[in-house]
Amino acid sequence: MAHSAISWSSGVCDCCEDMGVCCCGFWCPYCLMCRTSEEFGECLCLPLLEMCFGRIIPPVTLSMRSSMRERFHIKGSIQDDCCVVTFCTLCVWCQMARELKARRQSLVIINPAVNPVHQSVQVFNQPLQPINPAY
Repeated sequence: MAHSAISWSSGVCDCCEDMGVCCCGFWCPYCLMCRTSEEFGECLCLPLLEMCFGRIIPPVTLSMRSSMRERFHIKGSIQDDCCVVTFCTLCVWCQMARELKARRQSLVIINPAVNPVHQSVQVFNQPLQPINPAY
């Protein structure tokens, strides 16, 4: 089943769209990075690896952005991701945090109506003798 590609809910430079995310990214970037990583389903401490291994191209940021783009069917390419994460790393983390927040807010849960006519009664076999708690 093919999915049509959509755009990010906000641009890389739209940091002021959500001042909470923007301030967190500016004042405590690793807090934002770790929280975003965890909310995306990855290890909380994954972004901390960039302190050791992220030199020119931050590998964790690149993999997170590419994974998010693929999972949510967002338009783009690995080349775009590579350029943006190299030159605007913190802005990319703010964008990813805003994307997850926008997707959480747009989540709608529908509870289907229950039709008692079509429900079947479940009967469970009850033991004829008490169960020994030491068993």
